[in-house]
Amino acid sequence: MERKASEMGMNRTGIKTSPVESAKEIEGAEKRGATSIGDATAIARVRQEFAREVGNFGSVPPPTAKGMVKAAVDLLKGGRATVFIDKLGQRAGFERTGVRLYEAALSKLDVFGTWEGGPSRVELEKIRLDELAHFALVVRTIEQLGGDATALTPAAELQANMSEGVPRMLVDPHVNLLQSLEGLLTAELVDNASWELLIELAEQLGHTEIAEQFQRALDVEQEHLALVRSWISTGTMLEARVGEEAAGAPA
Repeated sequence: MERKASEMGMNRTGIKTSPVESAKEIEGAEKRGATSIGDATAIARVRQEFAREVGNFGSVPPPTAKGMVKAAVDLLKGGRATVFIDKLGQRAGFERTGVRLYEAALSKLDVFGTWEGGPSRVELEKIRLDELAHFALVVRTIEQLGGDATALTPAAELQANMSEGVPRMLVDPHVNLLQSLEGLLTAELVDNASWELLIELAEQLGHTEIAEQFQRALDVEQEHLALVRSWISTGTMLEARVGEEAAGAPA
């Protein structure tokens, strides 16, 4: 099913599609004048008031009895176990969402097909399983440290709010496979940076074995990132061929 992202059509969102009417709109706006001074001073004051009134963005749940001992040890080392648990909760939520993202990408593949140098079902399915394995790794780590892997920590909620646009884009029926990869690229860039931070935190808290496990996860995520970048590049270059119908160009 062919549906190229860059097809030319009757796009009427730009002002230049109706020069006569747009000129009238501009003239009317100039006659009426501005209704405010035109900067963000007023909305900034409202934002500041809200920021002063509300409390923290959630909290990290208290550790279990097992976790209390580990938290005490971390505190003696000068570390903050709650920060680590908070970030682990964030990663668990993100990796779980990553599974859903690749499930959505597989649906796009079924409808639109792929292209030369594009993703295959085997590759997308492998990444989906990798994300699931990384979710399980984080859950085990949280439980190992005496935390509650089902809790929505502040960092996890923050990440969910920031990331909600990517899943929405991938399940949009207007979006084809090549366009979907833009969302996967965004997710993979965040994923790589987040694993790097977790490794640093684990090392600072003396969790050497955990850091090593997370490094292996990061190595896999770096492979994901390289693949997605490659798929976007080959798909975009095929679609950009001028004056010819590119064989196997992305739909």
